[in-house]
Amino acid sequence: MSYRANKLMSLSGGNLYDKTTKGLQNIYNRVLGKGMHGLCFSPYEEGQHPGNQITEEQIRRRMKVIKPYTKWIRSFSCTDGNELIPIIAKEYGIKTLVGAWLGDDAEINKKEIWGLIKLAKEGYVDIAAVGNEVMYRGDLTEDELLGFMYQVKDAIPNIPMGYVDAYYEFTQRPKIAEACDVILANCYPYWEGCSNEYSLIYMKDMYNQAIKAANGKKVIISETGWPSQGEGLQGAIPSFDNAIKYFINTQQWSRDEDIDIFYFSSFDESWKVGAEGDVGAFWGLWDKDESPKFYRKPLMLQNKKIFV
Repeated sequence: MSYRANKLMSLSGGNLYDKTTKGLQNIYNRVLGKGMHGLCFSPYEEGQHPGNQITEEQIRRRMKVIKPYTKWIRSFSCTDGNELIPIIAKEYGIKTLVGAWLGDDAEINKKEIWGLIKLAKEGYVDIAAVGNEVMYRGDLTEDELLGFMYQVKDAIPNIPMGYVDAYYEFTQRPKIAEACDVILANCYPYWEGCSNEYSLIYMKDMYNQAIKAANGKKVIISETGWPSQGEGLQGAIPSFDNAIKYFINTQQWSRDEDIDIFYFSSFDESWKVGAEGDVGAFWGLWDKDESPKFYRKPLMLQNKKIFV
């Protein structure tokens, strides 16, 4: 079999690795301008963390920033002000993947499930996500999680329901895959130490493993992304350019193959350093102050638009 450069590029993404930073930013501008299927919504401002009360004002401000670029948003909780996210998203004409955050606190879990069901019955939920990486963290048993999933499914039978976890959890836990109406798979080549050059091929394999576990059900990539700063993990190196390359390849694949992807994340959130190390603060397409990280802003000179 002979070498075919075009076939290799179709597997690993566009020919981005000879581009300058400004060249990558120009491509990023075009790709972002075409819009995304979905975006994970980051509500927490500097100094805030999960458990803090978030305000309607900060949600509206951030929703206004991302509105031109995404058809869907994903939220992660139905308490502490997060329940306002899907309500406001609907005002902006954005579809919603709404999550109930489940952990090891039984009272919080009840409030989250009740909040998800309430929002769904009021028309603010397009897809319901019961839990996020609960099996990965070991916060609940499989039977406990299944109990919550079937509770939601019985309460809102006309709304697709799924569970979010790493792609391989669905292969290992067929009962959970069976309970889902839609498989919500997190796919992070970065967290498995894959180099940026091969990250798209790696993610395609992750997705295909989820497809096999889904047994004919729809698979949505509920999270994927690449950090722009921080300490690397084996061959996975965070950098400004690598974050742009990963975004471009992901979005082009999403459009070319009609793959529903929720990109992680909208805004940088400093609180995440506690769980993820220094890279945790740098997953956003916008920074913690809500300024675009990668976009090249045009200047007008003699009625001509140029980029700087």
